[in-house]
Amino acid sequence: MDALVAENVEKRYDETVALDGVSLSVAEGEVFALVGPNGAGKTTLVRALTGTTAPTAGNVTVFGESPAAVDESRLGVLPQSFAPPARLTARELVTYYAGLYDRSRDPDDVLSTVGVAAAAETRYENLSGGQQRRTCLGATLVNDPDVLFLDEPTTGIDPAGRRTVQERINDLADGGATVFLTTHDMAEAERVADRVGFLADGRLKAVGSPSALVRDHGGERRLVVETDAGTDGSDATSADTAAGMLSELDYAARTDDDELVVFGVEPDDIGDIVGALESAGVAYSELTWTEPDLEDVYLELTDGRDARAPAAAVAGGEH
Repeated sequence: MDALVAENVEKRYDETVALDGVSLSVAEGEVFALVGPNGAGKTTLVRALTGTTAPTAGNVTVFGESPAAVDESRLGVLPQSFAPPARLTARELVTYYAGLYDRSRDPDDVLSTVGVAAAAETRYENLSGGQQRRTCLGATLVNDPDVLFLDEPTTGIDPAGRRTVQERINDLADGGATVFLTTHDMAEAERVADRVGFLADGRLKAVGSPSALVRDHGGERRLVVETDAGTDGSDATSADTAAGMLSELDYAARTDDDELVVFGVEPDDIGDIVGALESAGVAYSELTWTEPDLEDVYLELTDGRDARAPAAAVAGGEH
């Protein structure tokens, strides 16, 4: 059964279109990450799914019901901005939210889960930014929700704290909870999400597993060559010559100042490319072989940069 469904959801604020016909579904027990630029409509979609804003058009359901009709104890929501009473300790804060439900988890167990047990007696205002965010996450978990909405859950958290939160997200999903999160961290989305949706200009550009999105939108493997343009007898002309030689070997290549980018490169191909560089007299300081990832997908789908071989690349077939 789908836990969350959005069908052709639109949201307008006067002349501003925040959501423009968004449709998606999230299965029970799935971790779904929504990514996109600032102003893309991510928070608006979360608000529509949680029932805190009504769509201008379209339909939203949670477990087959209107969000407003769902038992609140089944939902957990961590907004991007959350400012609880600053003078409460971490334990008092989580205990307060636990008291809002007929059944709730033990506050100390929750604090341990989110890695703040050692700071349980510290006032919220004296916690570090990461500890504050993890305490807020704990307050969201006290009712053991069936669906958890997390809007930028790891903002302001150090790498160790981020890993703790990410592990807890996967633990929740393993226990049957559905997690819907927004993030700007592509590595985080790739690490925790079963599927990722890319939202831009209020429209859902693509949805799929991280690996499928990288395959379909991430572009090719590539070798970046940092040339010593203007030194050691090499210059941009020799790099252009190398690019031409590589095109004869069926590689597409692009030159940009002191950088030569060769597309469609497998690890076993690097020796051939180095040979072409030496034949062209190109001196280089560094070779970097990279595979596409979700960041490339993000830049491609949000028009930040074309992750594939650009039109300006030297013509060459796929290798």
